[in-house]
Amino acid sequence: MKFLANEWILIPLFGICVFTFVILWADKSIAWLHKRSLGQREEVIRIMRLMGMETDQKKITILILLLSFGLGALVFLAFWPSVIVGAVFGCSITIAGWQLPLLIVRFLYERRCTVFVDQMVDGITIMANGIKAGSNPQESMKRVVEIMGNPISQEFSQVLYQMQVGDSFESALNDLGNRIPRPDVQMFVTSINILKETGGNLAETFQTIVTVIRERQKVEKKIQALTAQGMMQGIIVTLVPFFLLGVFAVIDPTFIKPMFTTTLGLVLLFAMLALQIIGGVLIKKLVTIKV
Repeated sequence: MKFLANEWILIPLFGICVFTFVILWADKSIAWLHKRSLGQREEVIRIMRLMGMETDQKKITILILLLSFGLGALVFLAFWPSVIVGAVFGCSITIAGWQLPLLIVRFLYERRCTVFVDQMVDGITIMANGIKAGSNPQESMKRVVEIMGNPISQEFSQVLYQMQVGDSFESALNDLGNRIPRPDVQMFVTSINILKETGGNLAETFQTIVTVIRERQKVEKKIQALTAQGMMQGIIVTLVPFFLLGVFAVIDPTFIKPMFTTTLGLVLLFAMLALQIIGGVLIKKLVTIKV
């Protein structure tokens, strides 16, 4: 079994094992790859369109490939000449990098929705004042576009544009609710659609919506203040092992070398990474309270 000591022998053996697995499980493998490649690309494009951003399938595909295989190759070269360790960590980074574009656009989308809801207080107040002065909802919305910034200005502009090209006001508002799927936005859209059909004091309804949003924001800020300590503790606990690993790597590299050069060390290292990820996710869920 001495030939196994040569790391270069393990590479083709690993490739043969992967090829055999793919052949035996071709249908499931192809479905999984489609979901994780083309399916993920389509999800990235869908979210970008919800944010009103121009999308190019070719550029997004190149970006995903660079962030996955590019980062994986850099990590592999960083561990050279240790082929096995480099391959293991390179594959891990490749998988993580494959998910990175989707995580980034989701984060940006959630932040955009949050900023939009924060702007709704001022935006709806402007609309309510316009309606009191005799303007209709469309004219009041145009006033919001002129005064306020993005994203509410961009979203209201899209509503007005859809009306100019022939869509009804109700349809344009429903599309707004689909682009910003937040309870406050749904309440705003529903109130306008209902009052346009049944009649009523729209300005007073807007003031009620503003009051509800403000109270919700107050509760959210109180919850964030109460959970900030737990969130910070979770971040510190998650980062401490990596900090200690870096300290030992600088002070005494031979002390941590077995973790990267032995089978038991690699197993323990990946177990640590898995437990850290699970712990971080659980802490995030525990300190996240939806209002």
